[in-house]
Amino acid sequence: MTARILNGNELAAAIRSEIAWDVAELFADTGMRPGLAAVLVGDDPASDVYVRNKRRACEDVGIFSETFRLPADATQQQLTALINSLNANRAFHGILIQLPLPAHLNESSAIERVDPRKDVDGLHPVSQGRMLQGEPGFLPCTPSGVQQVLLRSGYDPAGQHVVIVGRSNIVGKPLAALLMQRRPGGNATVTVCHTRTRSLPDVTRQADILVAAMGVPGAITADMVRKGAVVIDVGINRVDDASRRRGYRLAGDVDFDPVAAKAEAITPVPGGIGPMTVAMLISNTLDAARRSTDANQ
Repeated sequence: MTARILNGNELAAAIRSEIAWDVAELFADTGMRPGLAAVLVGDDPASDVYVRNKRRACEDVGIFSETFRLPADATQQQLTALINSLNANRAFHGILIQLPLPAHLNESSAIERVDPRKDVDGLHPVSQGRMLQGEPGFLPCTPSGVQQVLLRSGYDPAGQHVVIVGRSNIVGKPLAALLMQRRPGGNATVTVCHTRTRSLPDVTRQADILVAAMGVPGAITADMVRKGAVVIDVGINRVDDASRRRGYRLAGDVDFDPVAAKAEAITPVPGGIGPMTVAMLISNTLDAARRSTDANQ
Protein backbone atom coordinates (compact mmCIF):
# COMPACT_ATOMS: atom_id res chain seq x y z
CA MET A 1 0.00 0.00 0.00
CA THR A 2 1.33 3.44 -0.96
CA ALA A 3 -0.22 6.43 0.74
CA ARG A 4 -1.83 9.26 -1.13
CA ILE A 5 0.30 12.39 -0.66
CA LEU A 6 -1.77 15.32 0.57
CA ASN A 7 0.08 18.14 -1.16
CA GLY A 8 -0.21 21.28 0.97
CA ASN A 9 1.44 23.43 -1.68
CA GLU A 10 -1.28 22.62 -4.21
CA LEU A 11 -4.11 23.04 -1.71
CA ALA A 12 -2.68 26.34 -0.47
CA ALA A 13 -2.33 27.61 -4.03
CA ALA A 14 -6.03 26.93 -4.61
CA ILE A 15 -6.93 28.81 -1.43
CA ARG A 16 -4.71 31.76 -2.38
CA SER A 17 -6.44 31.91 -5.76
CA GLU A 18 -9.81 32.14 -4.00
CA ILE A 19 -8.48 34.84 -1.66
CA ALA A 20 -7.01 36.87 -4.53
CA TRP A 21 -10.42 36.96 -6.19
CA ASP A 22 -12.08 38.09 -2.95
CA VAL A 23 -9.41 40.73 -2.27
CA ALA A 24 -9.94 42.19 -5.74
CA GLU A 25 -13.69 42.20 -5.20
CA LEU A 26 -13.32 43.95 -1.82
CA PHE A 27 -11.10 46.60 -3.36
CA ALA A 28 -13.53 47.16 -6.23
CA ASP A 29 -16.45 47.54 -3.83
CA THR A 30 -14.83 49.59 -1.07
CA GLY A 31 -11.42 50.84 -2.24
CA MET A 32 -9.92 48.97 0.73
CA ARG A 33 -6.84 46.79 0.50
CA PRO A 34 -6.35 44.39 3.44
CA GLY A 35 -3.17 45.04 5.41
CA LEU A 36 -1.01 42.74 7.55
CA ALA A 37 1.67 43.93 9.97
CA ALA A 38 4.32 41.38 10.95
CA VAL A 39 6.35 41.94 14.11
CA LEU A 40 9.78 40.32 14.15
CA VAL A 41 12.01 40.55 17.22
CA GLY A 42 15.66 39.57 16.88
CA ASP A 43 17.54 38.00 14.00
CA ASP A 44 16.58 34.33 14.12
CA PRO A 45 17.14 33.05 10.54
CA ALA A 46 14.18 30.66 10.60
CA SER A 47 11.78 33.37 11.81
CA ASP A 48 13.09 35.72 9.14
CA VAL A 49 12.36 33.12 6.44
CA TYR A 50 8.87 32.47 7.81
CA VAL A 51 8.01 36.19 7.83
CA ARG A 52 9.41 36.65 4.32
CA ASN A 53 7.29 33.76 3.02
CA LYS A 54 4.18 35.20 4.64
CA ARG A 55 4.86 38.60 3.12
CA ARG A 56 5.26 37.08 -0.34
CA ALA A 57 2.02 35.14 0.07
CA CYS A 58 0.26 38.41 0.94
CA GLU A 59 1.69 40.16 -2.09
CA ASP A 60 0.57 37.30 -4.34
CA VAL A 61 -3.08 37.85 -3.41
CA GLY A 62 -3.04 41.65 -3.28
CA ILE A 63 -2.75 42.10 0.50
CA PHE A 64 -0.49 44.91 1.71
CA SER A 65 2.11 43.66 4.17
CA GLU A 66 4.89 45.32 6.15
CA THR A 67 7.42 43.87 8.58
CA PHE A 68 8.30 45.77 11.76
CA ARG A 69 11.60 44.74 13.33
CA LEU A 70 12.89 45.13 16.86
CA PRO A 71 16.39 44.20 18.05
CA ALA A 72 16.94 40.97 19.97
CA ASP A 73 17.44 42.93 23.20
CA ALA A 74 14.20 44.90 22.85
CA THR A 75 12.30 45.35 26.11
CA GLN A 76 8.76 44.28 26.83
CA GLN A 77 7.84 47.97 26.92
CA GLN A 78 9.25 48.54 23.43
CA LEU A 79 7.31 45.55 22.08
CA THR A 80 4.12 46.73 23.78
CA ALA A 81 4.55 50.22 22.35
CA LEU A 82 4.93 48.82 18.83
CA ILE A 83 1.85 46.62 19.18
CA ASN A 84 -0.15 49.57 20.53
CA SER A 85 0.83 51.68 17.53
CA LEU A 86 -0.19 48.92 15.12
CA ASN A 87 -3.49 48.46 16.93
CA ALA A 88 -4.21 52.13 16.21
CA ASN A 89 -2.98 52.03 12.59
CA ARG A 90 -6.00 51.68 10.29
CA ALA A 91 -3.78 50.57 7.37
CA PHE A 92 -3.34 47.21 9.09
CA HIS A 93 -6.30 44.92 9.63
CA GLY A 94 -4.18 42.08 10.97
CA ILE A 95 -1.17 41.83 13.28
CA LEU A 96 1.18 38.86 13.33
CA ILE A 97 3.74 38.46 16.11
CA GLN A 98 6.31 36.00 14.84
CA LEU A 99 6.98 33.35 17.49
CA PRO A 100 9.04 32.36 19.31
CA LEU A 101 10.09 35.63 20.87
CA PRO A 102 13.47 35.98 22.62
CA ALA A 103 13.40 34.23 26.00
CA HIS A 104 13.37 37.43 28.06
CA LEU A 105 10.05 38.56 26.51
CA ASN A 106 6.62 37.41 27.69
CA GLU A 107 4.82 35.91 24.70
CA SER A 108 1.44 35.71 26.42
CA SER A 109 1.53 39.39 27.32
CA ALA A 110 2.43 40.31 23.75
CA ILE A 111 -0.37 38.21 22.28
CA GLU A 112 -2.92 39.62 24.73
CA ARG A 113 -1.87 43.16 23.82
CA VAL A 114 -2.99 42.67 20.20
CA ASP A 115 -6.44 44.09 19.46
CA PRO A 116 -8.69 40.97 19.17
CA ARG A 117 -10.15 42.50 15.99
CA LYS A 118 -6.67 42.23 14.44
CA ASP A 119 -5.71 38.83 15.91
CA VAL A 120 -5.27 37.05 12.58
CA ASP A 121 -3.09 34.39 14.25
CA GLY A 122 -6.13 33.36 16.30
CA LEU A 123 -4.09 33.14 19.50
CA HIS A 124 -5.68 35.90 21.61
CA PRO A 125 -7.78 34.62 24.55
CA VAL A 126 -10.84 36.26 22.99
CA SER A 127 -10.32 34.33 19.75
CA GLN A 128 -9.66 31.09 21.63
CA GLY A 129 -12.75 31.57 23.76
CA ARG A 130 -14.99 32.25 20.76
CA MET A 131 -13.65 29.14 19.08
CA LEU A 132 -14.38 27.00 22.14
CA GLN A 133 -17.92 28.35 22.21
CA GLY A 134 -18.40 27.75 18.50
CA GLU A 135 -18.83 31.47 17.83
CA PRO A 136 -17.54 33.28 14.72
CA GLY A 137 -13.98 34.50 15.12
CA PHE A 138 -10.42 34.06 13.97
CA LEU A 139 -9.34 30.42 13.96
CA PRO A 140 -5.70 29.62 14.78
CA CYS A 141 -3.87 29.18 11.51
CA THR A 142 -2.21 25.78 11.83
CA PRO A 143 -5.27 23.96 13.25
CA SER A 144 -7.44 25.62 10.63
CA GLY A 145 -4.95 24.53 7.97
CA VAL A 146 -5.14 20.93 9.19
CA GLN A 147 -8.94 21.07 9.04
CA GLN A 148 -8.87 22.44 5.49
CA VAL A 149 -6.41 19.76 4.32
CA LEU A 150 -8.81 17.09 5.57
CA LEU A 151 -11.93 18.68 4.09
CA ARG A 152 -10.42 19.59 0.73
CA SER A 153 -8.86 16.13 0.36
CA GLY A 154 -12.15 14.34 1.03
CA TYR A 155 -11.44 13.22 4.59
CA ASP A 156 -14.26 14.83 6.56
CA PRO A 157 -13.48 14.44 10.29
CA ALA A 158 -17.18 13.93 11.13
CA GLY A 159 -17.67 10.65 12.94
CA GLN A 160 -13.96 9.81 12.79
CA HIS A 161 -11.66 9.08 15.71
CA VAL A 162 -8.93 11.71 15.58
CA VAL A 163 -5.88 11.17 17.77
CA ILE A 164 -3.68 14.23 18.27
CA VAL A 165 -0.21 13.68 19.70
CA GLY A 166 0.75 16.99 21.27
CA ARG A 167 -1.08 19.43 23.55
CA SER A 168 0.47 22.81 22.76
CA ASN A 169 -1.56 26.01 22.90
CA ILE A 170 -0.74 26.66 19.25
CA VAL A 171 -1.68 23.30 17.71
CA GLY A 172 -2.83 20.43 19.93
CA LYS A 173 -5.39 22.09 22.19
CA PRO A 174 -7.04 24.37 19.60
CA LEU A 175 -7.12 21.62 16.98
CA ALA A 176 -8.94 19.33 19.40
CA ALA A 177 -11.47 22.07 20.12
CA LEU A 178 -11.94 22.81 16.43
CA LEU A 179 -12.49 19.21 15.35
CA MET A 180 -15.02 18.42 18.06
CA GLN A 181 -17.25 21.42 17.26
CA ARG A 182 -20.81 20.70 16.16
CA ARG A 183 -20.32 22.30 12.76
CA PRO A 184 -18.97 21.45 9.27
CA GLY A 185 -15.38 20.29 9.57
CA GLY A 186 -15.96 19.07 13.13
CA ASN A 187 -18.07 16.40 14.80
CA ALA A 188 -15.05 14.15 15.34
CA THR A 189 -14.28 12.07 18.42
CA VAL A 190 -10.96 13.48 19.60
CA THR A 191 -8.26 12.00 21.80
CA VAL A 192 -5.31 14.18 22.83
CA CYS A 193 -2.08 12.41 23.81
CA HIS A 194 0.99 13.84 25.49
CA THR A 195 4.12 12.91 27.43
CA ARG A 196 2.10 11.36 30.27
CA THR A 197 -0.03 9.17 27.99
CA ARG A 198 0.39 5.51 28.88
CA SER A 199 0.92 2.95 26.10
CA LEU A 200 0.95 5.64 23.43
CA PRO A 201 1.14 3.22 20.46
CA ASP A 202 -2.00 1.46 21.69
CA VAL A 203 -3.84 4.78 21.53
CA THR A 204 -2.46 6.01 18.21
CA ARG A 205 -3.33 2.71 16.50
CA GLN A 206 -7.00 3.46 17.22
CA ALA A 207 -6.92 6.59 15.07
CA ASP A 208 -8.80 6.97 11.82
CA ILE A 209 -6.95 10.29 11.54
CA LEU A 210 -3.63 10.66 13.35
CA VAL A 211 -2.12 14.12 13.87
CA ALA A 212 1.53 14.37 14.92
CA ALA A 213 2.31 17.69 16.60
CA MET A 214 4.94 17.14 19.27
CA GLY A 215 8.04 18.63 17.64
CA VAL A 216 10.13 15.44 17.79
CA PRO A 217 11.54 14.23 14.47
CA GLY A 218 10.44 10.73 13.47
CA ALA A 219 8.53 10.15 16.72
CA ILE A 220 5.56 8.47 15.02
CA THR A 221 6.75 5.14 13.67
CA ALA A 222 4.96 2.60 11.51
CA ASP A 223 4.04 0.35 14.44
CA MET A 224 2.06 3.25 15.92
CA VAL A 225 -0.22 3.66 12.88
CA ARG A 226 -3.26 1.61 11.91
CA LYS A 227 -3.28 0.39 8.33
CA GLY A 228 -5.42 2.71 6.24
CA ALA A 229 -5.24 5.69 8.62
CA VAL A 230 -4.89 9.29 7.45
CA VAL A 231 -1.72 10.82 8.91
CA ILE A 232 -1.25 14.57 9.30
CA ASP A 233 2.30 15.64 10.16
CA VAL A 234 2.41 19.11 11.70
CA GLY A 235 6.02 18.85 12.87
CA ILE A 236 8.85 20.67 11.14
CA ASN A 237 12.29 19.97 12.56
CA ARG A 238 15.85 20.66 11.48
CA VAL A 239 17.86 17.46 11.35
CA ASP A 240 21.63 17.49 10.81
CA ASP A 241 22.53 16.16 7.36
CA ALA A 242 26.10 16.52 6.15
CA SER A 243 25.06 15.54 2.62
CA ARG A 244 23.02 18.76 2.26
CA ARG A 245 24.61 22.05 1.30
CA ARG A 246 22.97 23.77 4.29
CA GLY A 247 24.13 21.01 6.63
CA TYR A 248 20.59 20.05 7.61
CA ARG A 249 17.26 18.87 6.23
CA LEU A 250 13.69 19.41 7.31
CA ALA A 251 11.86 16.46 8.82
CA GLY A 252 8.44 15.98 10.34
CA ASP A 253 7.33 14.18 13.46
CA VAL A 254 6.45 11.11 11.37
CA ASP A 255 8.91 8.46 10.13
CA PHE A 256 7.65 9.16 6.64
CA ASP A 257 8.53 6.23 4.36
CA PRO A 258 7.53 3.35 6.67
CA VAL A 259 4.35 5.13 7.75
CA ALA A 260 3.45 6.01 4.15
CA ALA A 261 3.59 2.30 3.36
CA LYS A 262 0.71 1.71 5.81
CA ALA A 263 -1.35 4.89 5.67
CA GLU A 264 -4.12 5.70 3.23
CA ALA A 265 -2.98 9.32 3.04
CA ILE A 266 -0.21 11.42 4.53
CA THR A 267 1.10 15.00 4.49
CA PRO A 268 4.77 15.51 3.58
CA VAL A 269 7.31 17.73 5.34
CA PRO A 270 8.03 20.19 3.90
CA GLY A 271 5.10 20.98 1.62
CA GLY A 272 2.27 19.79 3.84
CA ILE A 273 0.77 21.78 6.68
CA GLY A 274 3.28 24.65 6.49
CA PRO A 275 1.86 26.25 3.31
CA MET A 276 -1.65 25.76 4.64
CA THR A 277 -0.80 27.68 7.81
CA VAL A 278 0.26 30.67 5.70
CA ALA A 279 -2.86 30.38 3.54
CA MET A 280 -5.10 30.53 6.61
CA LEU A 281 -3.20 33.56 7.91
CA ILE A 282 -3.96 35.56 4.79
CA SER A 283 -7.54 34.26 4.81
CA ASN A 284 -7.91 35.63 8.34
CA THR A 285 -6.42 38.95 7.21
CA LEU A 286 -9.02 39.24 4.47
CA ASP A 287 -11.73 38.38 7.01
CA ALA A 288 -10.42 41.08 9.38
CA ALA A 289 -10.60 43.67 6.60
CA ARG A 290 -14.15 42.66 5.77
CA ARG A 291 -15.17 42.95 9.42
CA SER A 292 -13.67 46.41 9.63
CA THR A 293 -15.86 47.57 6.75
CA ASP A 294 -18.93 46.14 8.49
CA ALA A 295 -17.99 47.95 11.72
CA ASN A 296 -17.68 51.25 9.89
CA GLN A 297 -21.08 51.03 8.23
